[in-house]
Amino acid sequence: MKKKSITIIGAPSSAGAYGPGQEKTPDALRAAGLIEFLEKNNIAVNDKNNVTGFRWKADKENPRAMNIDKVAEVAKEISEKVYESLIKEEKILVIGGDCTIELGVVAGCLAKSENIGLIYIDFDTDLNTPVSVEDGALDWMGVAHLLNISGAEKKLASLGKRTPMLNPDQLHFFANGNVTDFERGIINKYNILETSIQETTADPDGTAKKIAEGWASQFDHLLIHFDTDVLDYLDIPLAENYRRNVGLKFDQLMNALHQFLEAPNWSVLTITEINPDHGASDGSTLRVFSERLAKIMSTSL
Repeated sequence: MKKKSITIIGAPSSAGAYGPGQEKTPDALRAAGLIEFLEKNNIAVNDKNNVTGFRWKADKENPRAMNIDKVAEVAKEISEKVYESLIKEEKILVIGGDCTIELGVVAGCLAKSENIGLIYIDFDTDLNTPVSVEDGALDWMGVAHLLNISGAEKKLASLGKRTPMLNPDQLHFFANGNVTDFERGIINKYNILETSIQETTADPDGTAKKIAEGWASQFDHLLIHFDTDVLDYLDIPLAENYRRNVGLKFDQLMNALHQFLEAPNWSVLTITEINPDHGASDGSTLRVFSERLAKIMSTSL
């Protein structure tokens, strides 16, 4: 029987975020015992350490696409490590960092196969562009660059072997609840699949299982993007965003994630937008998260 194993790639970057914090996450999760919890669940861990990190800073030269050069550099390095692991048929856990690291994950997977699907677990849909919004935070523009939406920056949209890196039918939004008018127009125009936060909350296991066994099964490689902003901050204060009394409870999210990881074709799980400073000062919040993640991964590898 083949031993369960996982490859870990750390992406300590908050280049695309609203402020610093997420760049601490890969090392903070390791310190919280993530690797030990995985090993206790009989999973062999191949820790490929971190790509080159970057702590957010105000970029006055690119006010609508801040730190774009660093976002691109980090994504390129991630793509190389992801590709190296996929050609060895390894399952991969990428720990960020802000949401722009998914650009690197998709680019790396494209280098191996174009038959990929992305389940995007996020309260936001990240379909904005530097043209449609003024704040300049690229971490809620990542999907727009994967799809090469009008207004996207070429430097990010062209990171993969093809542009666009994803077609709309290769994407499924899960548990989204905050959609700008611009983003709603894109979703409607391209008929992008979505399972809203209301649908997800009503039946987390069932909605996820339906997607995993249906739409997701057509792809050679299933990518799962998990932004902790989807979680109710009062239930478990992990995310970069402080949204309270909205989003999924921790149990709901983990139950849904378990269903996605039951899909035999999943290749990369990406975790983003954790701010280690937002949990308990003794690190117990991160330990709870790490232990639960290790447990559900142990049943799906």
